[in-house]
Amino acid sequence: MDLSYCVVNTAGRAHLMRGLAAIRNTLPEGVDAEVLVLDNASGDGSAETVREWNEGPEGFGERLRLFALERRRGKADNDGFLIAEARGEWCLLLNEDSELLPGAVEALLAAVRDRPQVAVAGAQLLAGNGSRSACAWRFPGVGTALAQALFVHRIFVTQSGGNETRMVDWVQSAAMLVRREAAAEVGYFDSDFFVYSDETDFQRRLRDAGWKALYVPSAEAVHHEQLTNDRDAGRRRLVEFHRNRDLYMRKHHGAASAAAVRILTAWSYAVRALAALVLPGQDSGWFRLHARLALKPEGEGIREAAEEFNARLDREADAEARP
Repeated sequence: MDLSYCVVNTAGRAHLMRGLAAIRNTLPEGVDAEVLVLDNASGDGSAETVREWNEGPEGFGERLRLFALERRRGKADNDGFLIAEARGEWCLLLNEDSELLPGAVEALLAAVRDRPQVAVAGAQLLAGNGSRSACAWRFPGVGTALAQALFVHRIFVTQSGGNETRMVDWVQSAAMLVRREAAAEVGYFDSDFFVYSDETDFQRRLRDAGWKALYVPSAEAVHHEQLTNDRDAGRRRLVEFHRNRDLYMRKHHGAASAAAVRILTAWSYAVRALAALVLPGQDSGWFRLHARLALKPEGEGIREAAEEFNARLDREADAEARP
């Protein structure tokens, strides 16, 4: 099989169904493909909706496999699970809130053709309004944190932009093509990264094993970033983001470098918080929260929210089992 679409969904039913429709509408001719959907114990009827849709005329029939979890897991675990279950030579990882645009899959597959050293190819991500989002960067380190602290990161850290397909350090996983053989070689994703920095660590380990990553601007996908736009869960999201960035630094660069990056990153957000006091449309408190968590990345994040969700399910199951 040529290609396995791998979609992880956590309580994003509306986005998920639009994403599946986009897969159907952009499926390339002549590509032998399957669709794997993992529902991460959503509780919003996502799994049932996928089953009903797949039985209809627009569904994929036997080419779609649905994995409906009863307990929530991290994105690293779920992406790794789907790649291990896939039958395709290539796996296209998609968030539930990612919508492929016409020609995206063809462009990704064409880009990796005759490039046997490439293990990952990332699409150009677009915001909901159609504007381009940064989606490829240099690997995190003291140098990239210094560039951010000096506010020159768009020049020295961001590697996406322009119209040229080229090698980069790492790409965002919202629409990321992965060579299944390479993923298996490095042991898939590290489950210590519940979400955020999981794809960075994955691609760093691929690079250490001799593989390369590719940025393909001609392949486009809209990424609605539903989690990013949910300010109610904002603090948990920021805790997870900074905690896992610190984990990445300690894993790949050591404690001293991780401490330096915490200080530099906190400084950059503190400056933005001050600037936001006088700039229109800016949220100074949001940047202050970033600064505090960058300096001291601890607290209850998305991992703890999933654990609380699972514990509630256990309590409900226990209550139902009592006579």
